[in-house]
Amino acid sequence: MPAMATNETAARAVVITGASTGIGRACALHLDGLGFRVFAGVRKEADGEALRREASDRLTPLRLDVTDTAAIAAAVATVAEAVGPVGLAGLVNNAGIGVAGPLEVLPIADLRRQFEVNVIGQVAVTQAFLPLLRRAGGRIVNVGSSGGRVTKPFIGAYCASKFALEALTGSLRLELWPWTIRVVMIEPGPVATPIWGKSMAATEALIERLPQAARDLYMSVVAAARAVLEARGTAVGMPAETVARAVARALTARRPKRRYLVGRIARFQAACVWLLPACAIEWLIRRKLRVPKRA
Repeated sequence: MPAMATNETAARAVVITGASTGIGRACALHLDGLGFRVFAGVRKEADGEALRREASDRLTPLRLDVTDTAAIAAAVATVAEAVGPVGLAGLVNNAGIGVAGPLEVLPIADLRRQFEVNVIGQVAVTQAFLPLLRRAGGRIVNVGSSGGRVTKPFIGAYCASKFALEALTGSLRLELWPWTIRVVMIEPGPVATPIWGKSMAATEALIERLPQAARDLYMSVVAAARAVLEARGTAVGMPAETVARAVARALTARRPKRRYLVGRIARFQAACVWLLPACAIEWLIRRKLRVPKRA
């Protein structure tokens, strides 16, 4: 059952990117339940209609592709007309993809796409909505990952994009301080979504197209890692709604934290980074993912 609207949140407008599925969808429905006026960024009209059926009249689907400059401009115009001089209370930069594959054979076009969506797209959307955020003294909430703190094999492109988002969040926080625009990072651990199953399957398809020598090098290792990652996502992945609640706290707390670690795995990995040498962390990762010993 959605939470009841409060005077503190009623009619406050927030834009969420990547709201079609997973974390973004959970954020849109949860914030709508709290009384926010939600503009839910989706790429397909059908996804917007599906959201609308589960939400209140306050939720407005917003056609938004973070890699499309024209789409971003059109989205800003729509929101600006709706909110007027009041401005925008929050921007949740959630849109993201996971490109998986050994870096040795990962197509450069795939690497560029990873950064276009997860890094450059976040900056483009933030730049476009900042005038509306400045009117309201709003907040920017960037949805990162524990992968932005600890790297793992075969998702190096994804981890690199999340490391970059960490840096951008820190810089924005300092740059926007004079206007009291708070910039917050949400850092969840594994979430129960199908993203990594799809990404690892795409990796296996990629390797199948490679010359035999490359397949011999990586196929068995990637298959083993995929099995572990899928099992972990099913067994320990938290519901997307858990992340949505952290996003709501970041938007409503009087003094929001700079970073919200969500889930025990995210907190465990953060502790490891502080307490353990890099070689020990890498040993733990190799053991968990069953990376074979050196030949």
